[in-house]
Amino acid sequence: MGHLEVLDLIRIVLILILAYLAYVDIRTFRLPDVITIPLILAGLCFNSFSSLRFITPQESIFGGLLGYLLLWLLNRLYRYIRKQDGIGIGDAKLLSALGVWLGWGALPSILFLASISGIIGGLIWLKLNKQNHGSAFPFGPFLIFAGIMELLWPQPLQNLLPSNLS
Repeated sequence: MGHLEVLDLIRIVLILILAYLAYVDIRTFRLPDVITIPLILAGLCFNSFSSLRFITPQESIFGGLLGYLLLWLLNRLYRYIRKQDGIGIGDAKLLSALGVWLGWGALPSILFLASISGIIGGLIWLKLNKQNHGSAFPFGPFLIFAGIMELLWPQPLQNLLPSNLS
């Protein structure tokens, strides 16, 4: 089996795990540590010890730390202002896992696409479930959608922007 086939197999397994996480989050509003933590560790091992890695070990470590801290800090700020959690720590661990696998450079694209799709999907979710705009909805599936898009087609944000912007 060649390097490309092995990388494709790794991508498929990663997508299946992420799809399962999306399913669990939609059903339970939870992203279980029993899946997210091993996903982080597997990404660190893959990018640190495999010759087929997606990114350098430094990018992987920084991506994991930055992914977690971004959503953790956002939740802390929201909690300070609104006196309640705005985003789950499971989402922070999920973004950490995506950062570990895809690197810190992928995080802006992932967050942008997840935010846009989350706004649209969240409005649909609330409408279908006959809830008001203040009700919670799972954000993990939108992070997963954006992560899969970045895994399959890297850097979509840069590709969407006109190339003459400087």
